[in-house]
Amino acid sequence: MKTIALRFADNYAPKEGTIKLHQAIIGESGYVWYGKFGNTLSQKNIDLLMSQPERKILLIKSGFPDRYWAYFEDIRKERPLDINTIPEYYRNNTEKVKCWFKIVRIERAENNVMSKFIISSSKMPLSEVSKHSLNPYFVIETGGERNE
Repeated sequence: MKTIALRFADNYAPKEGTIKLHQAIIGESGYVWYGKFGNTLSQKNIDLLMSQPERKILLIKSGFPDRYWAYFEDIRKERPLDINTIPEYYRNNTEKVKCWFKIVRIERAENNVMSKFIISSSKMPLSEVSKHSLNPYFVIETGGERNE
């Protein structure tokens, strides 16, 4: 399995936090648009993600041990039209969001999830690289300590 690990923070989120807010919109609408600020994903990485039999990305909360699997149906580079399925705190900054994931489910990942993946390009463990890198996302694949 290949996917991406994507960092997030609650810097701009309301007090309930990014994950709870996104889950509430999923509960109301059946999906939510999760925005990735900054650089967009390459078309190659979008195609890779869309080709996976199980479409999910790993969300890593910066500075915290929280990890989540976000299951998605679509990825877009342009802002989705249905504003009600975009969290309100993104709405004034949509020009800064360069990639949108149509998330249909979010669940907490297992505690040791970071040790189960390696960075595709370097073959280094995600658990180690994520501690020392400022990259906002990593292309990852199974093959870490627990899967070899």
